Amino acid sequence: MAKVGKSNTETLPHSAKATVAKANSEDAGVYINPLTDFGFKRIFGTEANKDLLTDFLDAVLNIDGGIKELRYINPERQGRVKADRKVIFDLHCTTGKGERIIIEMQKLSQEYYRDRALYYVSFPIQEQGQKKRKWDFKLHPVYSVNILNFKLDTNRRTKKYTSYIQLMDRDTYKVFYDKLTFVYLELPRFTKQADELETNVERWMYVLRHLSKLNDLPDALRNRIFKKLFEQAKIANMTKEEIDDYQYSLNNYRVMYLKEDEYKKNLAERDKMIVASKRIIAAERKAFQKAMAEKNARIAELERKLKLN
Repeated sequence: MAKVGKSNTETLPHSAKATVAKANSEDAGVYINPLTDFGFKRIFGTEANKDLLTDFLDAVLNIDGGIKELRYINPERQGRVKADRKVIFDLHCTTGKGERIIIEMQKLSQEYYRDRALYYVSFPIQEQGQKKRKWDFKLHPVYSVNILNFKLDTNRRTKKYTSYIQLMDRDTYKVFYDKLTFVYLELPRFTKQADELETNVERWMYVLRHLSKLNDLPDALRNRIFKKLFEQAKIANMTKEEIDDYQYSLNNYRVMYLKEDEYKKNLAERDKMIVASKRIIAAERKAFQKAMAEKNARIAELERKLKLN
C-alpha cells in the first residue's frame, strides 16, 4: 500500500533534498536496494519467498540437518507488563524443531547495539517458559542474526566479516551453552568480488551489499534461489504501487544516512572546538604560570636586597 503523509525529505533543507534526489536516481537501477525496509521485507519477509530466507539462514547458521520447516511469527513483542518497552523485530521465525530465529537489519551504528541484541533475544527465551503442570526449563535454541551495514568495532582492524558468538568458558575456551548464538554479518568488511565467491554465506553477503548496483545476475549466482531473488528484486517486475512504496522507503533510507552524516559532522566540529579550546586553555595556563614564576622571582630578588641592606 502506498504511504500517506509527508516524506522525511520534506524536513530537509533544499541542498539535502537535492542530494537525496541524486542518490535515488543513482540507486534506481535494475534491482531494488535490499537494505531498505521495503527491499528487505520483499526479499525475506513474505510466504512466497520463504525459500529465500530458508536458504539464507541455512547458509548463515549451518544448523545440523538444515532447516526443514520455517514459520513466520508476529515480530511485535510486548514486555511482561504494559509499562515495559515494546520491541519489534525485523523478522521472527521458528523452525520445525522449535528453534527461534530473530533476523535484524541494522543500517547505522548504535553505541549499545550488543546490549540491544541481547535484550531482543530475551523475549524468545522467556516466551518458552509457558505455564505447564511440569516444566524442566528445557529450552529450544535461539539465534540472533544481525546484518550490519557498519563495522561493529571500528577500532578492530580485521578482514573477518562474520562473527559467531556463544557463551564460553573463559579458561578452557570451550562452549558452555550452545543454545544461544549471535551472528553478526558486517557488510562493510566484505570486499570480495563476484568471481571470488566460494561459500553460500559469501554469495548472500555479496547480494546484500551489491544488488542495487548490478545490472544482471552474475555467473557465480546462477542457481535456482538467486535466479528467483533477482526476479523478485527487479524493479521492472513491480507494480506502480510497489514502486511508489519502494521510492518512499528509499527516500527514508537516504535521509537517515544524510542525518547520520550531519550528526557526525557536528560531532567532528565539536571535537575540533574542544581541541582548540584545550590548546587555548593550555597556552593561557602556561603564560599564567610563567608570569607567576617571574613575579615570584622578582619578589624573591627584592627580599634578598632588603636583607642585604
